[in-house]
Amino acid sequence: MTLTEDPTLERHFKGHTGRVTSCAFNPNMRQLATGADDNTVMVWNFKPQMRSFRFVGHKGPVRCVDVSPTGHLVASGSVDRTVRLWVPKVKGESTVFKAGSGSIRSVKFSNDGSFLVTGSDDKLVKVWSMHRRQFRASLKGHLNWVRGVAVAPDDRLVVSGSDDKSVKLWDLTSNTCVNSFYEHRGMVSCVAFHPDGTCVAAASTDSTIKIWDIRTNKLLQHYQVHAKAVNSLSFHSSGNFLISASDDSTLKILDLREGHLFYTLRGHQGAAGAVQFSPNGAYFASGGADHNVMVWKTNFDEQLEEMSVRAQHNLEAPRRGLNPPSHTQNKAARPTADALNMPKARPVPQPQPVPERPVLDEHHHAPAPMDMASHDVQASNGMLDMSARNPEVLDVGAVMFTEQPLPTNDSGAAQTVNMEPRAMGAELSLTLEHICGQLDVLTQTVTLLEQRLCMVEDRVEMQGAANGQMAQAYPAAEAPGATNMEPTAMPPPS
Repeated sequence: MTLTEDPTLERHFKGHTGRVTSCAFNPNMRQLATGADDNTVMVWNFKPQMRSFRFVGHKGPVRCVDVSPTGHLVASGSVDRTVRLWVPKVKGESTVFKAGSGSIRSVKFSNDGSFLVTGSDDKLVKVWSMHRRQFRASLKGHLNWVRGVAVAPDDRLVVSGSDDKSVKLWDLTSNTCVNSFYEHRGMVSCVAFHPDGTCVAAASTDSTIKIWDIRTNKLLQHYQVHAKAVNSLSFHSSGNFLISASDDSTLKILDLREGHLFYTLRGHQGAAGAVQFSPNGAYFASGGADHNVMVWKTNFDEQLEEMSVRAQHNLEAPRRGLNPPSHTQNKAARPTADALNMPKARPVPQPQPVPERPVLDEHHHAPAPMDMASHDVQASNGMLDMSARNPEVLDVGAVMFTEQPLPTNDSGAAQTVNMEPRAMGAELSLTLEHICGQLDVLTQTVTLLEQRLCMVEDRVEMQGAANGQMAQAYPAAEAPGATNMEPTAMPPPS
């Protein structure tokens, strides 16, 4: 598969007032959901006649969002330790539940929509039933914060990544960890399943991306194409490409069949915090520290309809009775075929140096990367009625915090607030978050010790009162069984 032309910027959304941390397409390709550090969830409608929605309700930064397979619900996780389920309509109806004792870093729907998986700072991966809105299982094994979770296409496995630098594979039938990968040297920030379910990918703060075959439990590919921490990644629906977002402000497209860097995109000012391919692979979305959300057209030359059929076939195959990749069989009996059709002589290919081909330059019709606020790109006919004008934003949901309203232009559309760049680096920010988490744990420990000390003091006081009452009831001279004995003289020695 090749590119007929460069990826092009189709839409530029402005409305968040904080770093965009996550994004997710609605499967109906009519909406895009994003979460940000401004404590809000935005749902962007692609049709120009429809307003975009700002969902308000979280009391802390939103770390993750996901859209249900039917497109009827948007799930968001926040530092306030809750998960909210929103109806992506004008009423902004939502339900909320506490999902852990720490910040919720990742949330993912199962592919059949029957359950939800969360990862949080309490070191746990939790499974929640969507039918009864009840807790289902807790997967214990990580030694530090869980930053990323993903569900296999057949909904039988879950993969998670943690600050303990490990990637763990979980079997939902037994709720046990069936394998762990320790090749990363930094915290694991994001994980994803390959569309055919035979491989998992992980991104890390060590600036690398790694892909493992879960049938052989071996590392297939290793990429070090970013200069800083990698925050997000997503597989293309064909399974032949992977896109990543990094603190180095770039998006990278990797050709998994050839095992090298395929394309570099520069569009965000500051760190790129989120990226995701659309379900049909025709588009991908990105968000960053510049508060901007962008929708790009991939321009892959292979027929997108064929990709969609293949992706749907992969999702439905396990439900038709086909055997899924087994992780419990004997290693000697496991197949060794490369899921990504990589040459067997290069099981772990290193990325080949190829010239970077920036999308946003004078040779293309996209806007200059440093002047995104003043230029918008006209949408092509392939996008679903996406307009170049900034959408009208409607605030919905319960107001849980107070902020100054966003400035608007004459038409009432929200405008991005110009904010001074922060001097704090990404690594320092992560360190401070870790310290705050440890202080929270210490505070809880001290509170528990104080409670136990109060219980001991109460018991001592009660015991002292009981002893005093007993002493009053039975004086020493009249105590039962006591005998008054007079001293007797000792006989003289003979």
